[in-house]
Amino acid sequence: MNKQDPRIHFIAIGGSIMHNLAIALHHQGCKITGSDDEIFEPSKSKLSEVGLLPERNGWDTDKITPELEYVIVGMHAQPDNPELQKAHELDLKVYSFPEYIYQHSKDKQRIVIAGSHGKTTITAIILHVLKYFNRKFDYVVGAQIQNFDTMVKLSDAPTIIIEGDEYFTSPEDQIPKFLKYHHHIGLVSGIAWDHYNVFPTIDSYVGQFDKFADATPKGGSIIFNEGDDLATMICGKERPDVNRIEYKTHPHEIVDGKTYLLSEDGKIPVQLFGKHNIQNIAGAKAVLERLSVISKDFYQAIQTFTGASNRMELLKKNGSTYIYKDYAHAPSKLAATTKALKEQYHGTQLVACLELHTFSSLNKDFIKQYKGSFDAADTAIIYYNPETLSLKNLEPIKKKEFKKAFKRKDLHVFTDSQKMEDFLLTQDWYQKNLLLMSSGNFNGLNLNSLSEKIIG
Repeated sequence: MNKQDPRIHFIAIGGSIMHNLAIALHHQGCKITGSDDEIFEPSKSKLSEVGLLPERNGWDTDKITPELEYVIVGMHAQPDNPELQKAHELDLKVYSFPEYIYQHSKDKQRIVIAGSHGKTTITAIILHVLKYFNRKFDYVVGAQIQNFDTMVKLSDAPTIIIEGDEYFTSPEDQIPKFLKYHHHIGLVSGIAWDHYNVFPTIDSYVGQFDKFADATPKGGSIIFNEGDDLATMICGKERPDVNRIEYKTHPHEIVDGKTYLLSEDGKIPVQLFGKHNIQNIAGAKAVLERLSVISKDFYQAIQTFTGASNRMELLKKNGSTYIYKDYAHAPSKLAATTKALKEQYHGTQLVACLELHTFSSLNKDFIKQYKGSFDAADTAIIYYNPETLSLKNLEPIKKKEFKKAFKRKDLHVFTDSQKMEDFLLTQDWYQKNLLLMSSGNFNGLNLNSLSEKIIG
């Protein structure tokens, strides 16, 4: 086998991170093959552009041959996946995604950004600032960022920035991904119970972050948001020879719908807004200080950061209406995002739509966690697709049960995205803003087209 031209197969190549790693290795000259039972956009188009899109959906054991140097398996695959089973039969080396990233970065300084919310934005800010000053670094991030072609970069750079989540490593390994990277610098942005299907109790969920903080090596650093009680309780514990670094909401003010950081260098205009994002900025700044980026340079670079894709992304605006989309879906994210938009445009009404799409958000035992999370919205709307409940083998939920869980009798509940769109188009949008939140796609609803119809 030619070690300079390794053959690598991806099981579940269509995953958001998996396809980016496949493309990154392809550009390095590796011979890549892959399979998946279903591939969605944007993964489908990106794989197609570089000739890596599988000819058909499904698993193909003929692709698993002794000539492969190793196999990389994504979490989407099941333990009984036929390709995975054949790889084991042939005694091939099988890596999960985080295991492969660690193997590649053993000799690098590893910075891992964790937390229930905000980790994508914090990671994106760090990457933006380092790139602004032409620093050499590798990265793994969970969302598309402006001026970055892919979400994964692997090179001979001395440092790697990794967005690390608490989901399981692979179908065969139920250790959270962020424990596999073996960080030197770790950050916890905040902890709010999520992923009910994976962590059925709050203790089981919080315990993963305790393990993450405990994994900080001697001489390493654990950075945490002092405004988050659980993060402070866990990361604030004394650990021998570990640096504990707190950060808090950066001083700021809002003037005429524009947010400014308050610093010794004066008022710094930024394009992010909301308390949670100002905390994200502070967290990124704390990490960058460990990477020898001084405050003056940070403030220069942060002014040009526009955000990560689908994170409080402005779709359209006119003189009286702003339309945003956001990835928010968990209760803490919903509360933070709606409150941020309401405060940013003081005196303007907020119409907020949330798609319930995840296992947790559609589970009768979990939805009570949404109590009070929609209070900042003047008009609160939820949408869910009944087929999603069926696919996830969940019990049907009545509209009155959602209203009770959210503690809003005026909650509008739709199971048809077209009817939700029709409702939105009947509104008077003068001095009203619209927020569309989902980790799905509102059953294919074209949000750009909807924005055009609303604003014109």
